[in-house]
Amino acid sequence: MAQADSKVLVLGALAGVAGISLAVVCYQGFRSRRRRSCPGLSLNHTNEQGPGIMLVDGPGLPGGQAEVLERLEALIKCVSELKDEMKALKNALPTLQDQVMEELRGRDDARRATPLHRTAPARRKRVSGTITGARAGPSGRSSEEAESEGGYITALTDSEEEEASDAEQTDDEAPADRLSVLLERIDRLHHGTDCDKRESLSILLEQREELGHNSEYLWRLTRAYCDVHDVSCTLEEKKTHAETGKKVGEDAVALNPTCAESHQWYAIMCGIMAEYDTVQNKIKNGYIFKDHLDKAIELKPRDPMSYYLLGRWCYAVAQLSWIERKVAAALFGEPPSATVEDALKNFLKVEEIHPGYSKVNYVFLAKCYKDLGQREEARKMCEAACSAKASSKEVNFIAVAY
Repeated sequence: MAQADSKVLVLGALAGVAGISLAVVCYQGFRSRRRRSCPGLSLNHTNEQGPGIMLVDGPGLPGGQAEVLERLEALIKCVSELKDEMKALKNALPTLQDQVMEELRGRDDARRATPLHRTAPARRKRVSGTITGARAGPSGRSSEEAESEGGYITALTDSEEEEASDAEQTDDEAPADRLSVLLERIDRLHHGTDCDKRESLSILLEQREELGHNSEYLWRLTRAYCDVHDVSCTLEEKKTHAETGKKVGEDAVALNPTCAESHQWYAIMCGIMAEYDTVQNKIKNGYIFKDHLDKAIELKPRDPMSYYLLGRWCYAVAQLSWIERKVAAALFGEPPSATVEDALKNFLKVEEIHPGYSKVNYVFLAKCYKDLGQREEARKMCEAACSAKASSKEVNFIAVAY
């Protein structure tokens, strides 16, 4: 673009020089004819300063002609200088574009290195407000004065404003992109080996300070505690991870009550804690387990895992003894209520949403059919469980709180 503008400028200048030169030639021809009748005038073309006019004293030279000749001499000198400048500009044209690009790159590098570049959008807002106020103010100052007073109006070109806008958008998107990459990696590790699950928890704990107020992060941290609980060897280590995971799950639910995964994994941690709590807390966690599973299903009704967990809860409640029901009623006023039919319904819902979801789901389907006296159906479910391949969707960590 700069090279094209320069060519247009050169062509215009050359056209002007050609016109002036033609006028000079015509005038010189005219003066040569007049010189025969006016011997006091001669043109000097050998002056060191370039082509010029030399006046020779002689009789009969009018004063008006002398003044015209002086102006013509000055004009010829200007034309000569202009020719030299055009020649220099023509020689510089091949490298002009490279020089302009080099200068712009240097200017961009210097601008990025300064703090002002990072606050360009804020500067434009301040300048816009200053100019609007200056135009609408009672002092009646012009927009040029307002621009000068703003101080920043000429600091950014159109391209610089676009770059600043792109940089601002990139800064906004960058944290979201980093979080997305992190969460995808954590999800892959969740389905990996025992070492992968421990690594997942370590990575999440490193980001706790920065991402501790993000619900997507918190429910995954709860899940990581659950995974590490399953692969831990000692009872003390298991209990520690279960307690910590339950607290994190509670924070996740409080932060975002509309996140189905937060409710789901908090319920799971309550079920796990049943292994280590007193009888009273065990029953209490059972109620919490059921409430949060119902909420998770309400928020995400097509998640087979929630129906599987609810089926486990219903089956555990259906197996409670008369004494256990009386204890629950004495502590909380109303005993939990669920039947084997309720459990079967939820396990069948899992198979409806996701056929072959889990080998363990087939096992509990077989148990329900057996308890209901449907031995043929129970046998089919046992065969399906034997033929099913183990997958990452196996859910063996639930110890329902009854």
